[in-house]
Amino acid sequence: MTYWERLHHLQLQSLQRRRERYIIIHIWKLYYMLIPDGISSCFKDNARFGPQAIVPKFNHNAQSAKSTLFDNSLSVRGPCLWNTVPRDVKLAPTMAALKTILGRHLSTIPDCPSTTCSSSFHHDNSLLYWASRRGCNFRD
Repeated sequence: MTYWERLHHLQLQSLQRRRERYIIIHIWKLYYMLIPDGISSCFKDNARFGPQAIVPKFNHNAQSAKSTLFDNSLSVRGPCLWNTVPRDVKLAPTMAALKTILGRHLSTIPDCPSTTCSSSFHHDNSLLYWASRRGCNFRD
């Protein structure tokens, strides 16, 4: 069985999807002040999309290697992922409700991890990739 078939057979999400799910749960805990805020996150309310995380700005005079590190940091990746999920996920009243609603939401998004042996089309499997394909702007 291929990697995708094994994931489907075991009813698991890819490692990347599970990591992004954990990051969204972590940002939810920050929003509800259930854990200490070590990344100085800020949120603004939006009537249509619910609470939106403010994504820190990058100094474009820095080196490109620093840009990659910056974009992959929790303080940037977390708010971007948070901004891709629907309002009902963000406003879940309890952790159990959050996990249920988030799981339902994530099941609607294709989970097609690329593997090193795969010769098919290559794309990023991130929720950010799929959100950008739907026309979402997660950095605002």
